[in-house]
Amino acid sequence: MIVERSMHPAWLSNAYLIADREGGTGVFVDSGAPLEPLHEAVERLGLMVTHLLTTHADADHVAGDGELRERYGLEIVKGPLDTGGLRFEALPTPGHKDDHLAFVCNGETAFTGDVLFKDAVGGGNFAQIRESVMDVLMRLPPETRVLPGHTDETTIGREWERNPFVRVWRGEDPEGTERVRVGGREATLVVWSPDYDGKGKAWVRFHGGEDAIVGGSRVERG
Repeated sequence: MIVERSMHPAWLSNAYLIADREGGTGVFVDSGAPLEPLHEAVERLGLMVTHLLTTHADADHVAGDGELRERYGLEIVKGPLDTGGLRFEALPTPGHKDDHLAFVCNGETAFTGDVLFKDAVGGGNFAQIRESVMDVLMRLPPETRVLPGHTDETTIGREWERNPFVRVWRGEDPEGTERVRVGGREATLVVWSPDYDGKGKAWVRFHGGEDAIVGGSRVERG
């Protein structure tokens, strides 16, 4: 399997091209990045591109859908797919978006969209994000390659061992106790982690017990 990636310089969002072999079948996953490098890869590898898979419909993941459909006449798929030598499982992973999907290609590579990143998780519905990460993605084999919706790739095994959210969720690390403010509300900072944009990602608990995952720029510390 061959994977080519393009990343948007501002959004830091990834678009992927996956091929079963040179001269074989190609599939795009998400389209919110400059597509010319991927067009060049299609030509270089001599691919027949058949489909576009979409993890979720935020603008930074579907911006190039029209360009891809016009250029290749391909079908947009929100579900499992078998084409050429590529087999994609579609795993429901809600939380960031209700219809969010993660795609696992040939049992070895997971495209996790905006639910799981290197060292972080996506924002959204807290309970759903936790379930999608812990009960779906973390059950994949540890050697599974993870290609997220933004910036750097990782593996399931690495995130099991090093992702701050996962470590607390599985009881390896304690919850934090730092007092912070988020949007003018008092809260406890349960987890702080790096995030793909360099601003951090936080799990906070508001008074009354409401948990939320928020961007680090919203958290007032100290």
